[in-house]
Amino acid sequence: MNSPYRSDKPLTFVLIHGSWADVHFWDGISAELRRMRHTVHALPYAGHDNDPNRRVTHAMIVQSVVDSIVRQGLSDIILVGHSFGGTIIQKTVEVIPERVKRLVFLNAFVLPDGQSAADQLPPAFVSAFEQLRAASPDDTIALPYPLFREAFANLGSKEQAEWLYRNTPVEPAGPLFEKLDLKKFYSLSIPRSYVYLMEDNVFPQTDEYSFHPRMSSRLGLYRLIQGSGDHMVTPRYEPGHVARLLFMGARD
Repeated sequence: MNSPYRSDKPLTFVLIHGSWADVHFWDGISAELRRMRHTVHALPYAGHDNDPNRRVTHAMIVQSVVDSIVRQGLSDIILVGHSFGGTIIQKTVEVIPERVKRLVFLNAFVLPDGQSAADQLPPAFVSAFEQLRAASPDDTIALPYPLFREAFANLGSKEQAEWLYRNTPVEPAGPLFEKLDLKKFYSLSIPRSYVYLMEDNVFPQTDEYSFHPRMSSRLGLYRLIQGSGDHMVTPRYEPGHVARLLFMGARD
């Protein structure tokens, strides 16, 4: 019997992680998508992963992603962004729209034209991040454990949350506060989907601050896929569940 999560023609996924993460965020999900016989590229990018330089701009991040896609000759791709990765795929598709079949936002930022990721956060978060940034030696932000536990890993056990936190890198602060020109993004007609893990507590569960419907509604006409899950624990410990949701968002 054919799996309902396989396409007649395998899809090509390009996966872009978010803040306080690295390319290993996608390890389990990538394995599950490959098990479904899809092609997967989880891309590292500037200021993160193995790049020792944390003083990067958003444009440098986007250029590193574009360079990887072009260098590997990828086309007809499903471009997926998680969390802050949503801002990256918004700008990446502006540069190489001809290579993108569909955009999929996984509990991801969708910025309005002229705003930054920080502009989307409650004032208390912004104030805390500014203080952490100022106190760091290299303009980065390290998440305090209580914030990580309650907001990013709320569905996990104590052991799961602690393991994830030990493996959480610091985040370059600069790109979070950059206001982005997204006029071209909003002129594109490339299909887009929003995959929403419903117990995600990174944002307060209000219409004013939320991944869905606040972020998702900015996409105009889009496909909505919803499932249970939080920001960090579910992708790590239930990768098959998240992979299936991504496929439903990506399929024709």
